Amino acid sequence: MACRGWKWLLLLGRQNSLGKVWRSRRGGPSLCWKRRCHWSAGKSLDPEVRAFLEENTEVTNSGHLTPEIRLRLLTPRCRFWREKPDLWPYGDPFWAIYWPGGQALSRYILDNPRVVKGRSVLDLGSGCGATAIAAVMSGASQVLANDIDPIAGMAMILNCELNQLNPFPITIKNIINSEAGNWDLIVLGDMFYDEQLADGLHHWLQKCIRIHQTEVLIGDPGRHQFLSHSIRNQLHKVIEYSLPESTRQENYGLTSSIVWSYQPSKSLD
Repeated sequence: MACRGWKWLLLLGRQNSLGKVWRSRRGGPSLCWKRRCHWSAGKSLDPEVRAFLEENTEVTNSGHLTPEIRLRLLTPRCRFWREKPDLWPYGDPFWAIYWPGGQALSRYILDNPRVVKGRSVLDLGSGCGATAIAAVMSGASQVLANDIDPIAGMAMILNCELNQLNPFPITIKNIINSEAGNWDLIVLGDMFYDEQLADGLHHWLQKCIRIHQTEVLIGDPGRHQFLSHSIRNQLHKVIEYSLPESTRQENYGLTSSIVWSYQPSKSLD
């Protein structure tokens, strides 16, 4: 399988299955910050999984919008970039790609630390954890990273270590459609790849804003599923970034990524 095979499957066909997983794993009532934490320290990592991730990812801070952040990613120099995807033993490694929407959010937070400083932040669909890391670096008072893949949680801890940060709380529950959490800011990147998932996100984010006046920032490079969704009419463009050449090549023609502020009408439920 050529490198294009990995990216093609992750970008297109297999995202449909991941969307179904997000929709099926409905979360229960919102818990306090401490009880949400599934992964919080390096000692929690399974040594075998840690060794596998360290062997089969590359530490890099190049080719993306945030050279300040070092990450373990799946790159063309990694064995599994060339292997058949089904040989990866832990499910599709969506977390091992630094997606364009997450890059834009992370860049924006690093350049504008006032957005998160002293605030509680939820990074929804955190993946490699870059945006959560950017929030910690920029002075957020509390950061919770959320991803339904437990391996993503482990990878985030490794990425915290790479950046000399204490691991932030990480939950692997699907909290979409759960009780609205009381966060100052919710950030999410590259989550609008499935129509039903987008609908669920739309309504849950509305609820968080209505109940807690939560601010919401969304990162997306202009995927069709995002631009064609009704949420698009309730977004304010904050900033647009030109993507590095390597990110453009890996994302099949996408040239830029945008940070949007979600501002739904107060009349909506």
